Amino acid sequence: MKILAGIDFSKVSDQVVDKAAEYALAFNAKLWLVHVAAPDPDYIGYDVGPKVIRDQRAGVLRKEHKKLQKYATECTEKGVHCIPLLVQGSTLDTLLDVLNKLNVDLVVIGSHNNSSLYDFVVGSIKNELFHSAKIPILLIPKNTSGKKRNRL
Repeated sequence: MKILAGIDFSKVSDQVVDKAAEYALAFNAKLWLVHVAAPDPDYIGYDVGPKVIRDQRAGVLRKEHKKLQKYATECTEKGVHCIPLLVQGSTLDTLLDVLNKLNVDLVVIGSHNNSSLYDFVVGSIKNELFHSAKIPILLIPKNTSGKKRNRL
């Protein structure tokens, strides 16, 4: 079995990783922790554009990679076969592409508890993923109790 956990480094990400790791252990599954980073802006080429902007973007990607690697290390220490993956692109298209390439059996993502009006106006990756993906999706609601959850 193959499980993909979509990580966006929001408050619900800890819960997504915990639940995905729990399922991976229960089903002896491989777990991919996937973060889709924003694509480079069109004006930041490698030949043109201020070096400062390119350096800032590289710094953001390094920080995101470190966070993702930390999650993966925690999962691995608990016995989960875990593979971190940071890819750049538009979130929905990139996730769907990764799902297809990896032939994933289950997706675990978090919910940000936005209002229906917000989702309608701004859009919602979870809603688009529900309509586009042809595999089961486990939606983890944000813990609203105010209590800190235990890591794995």
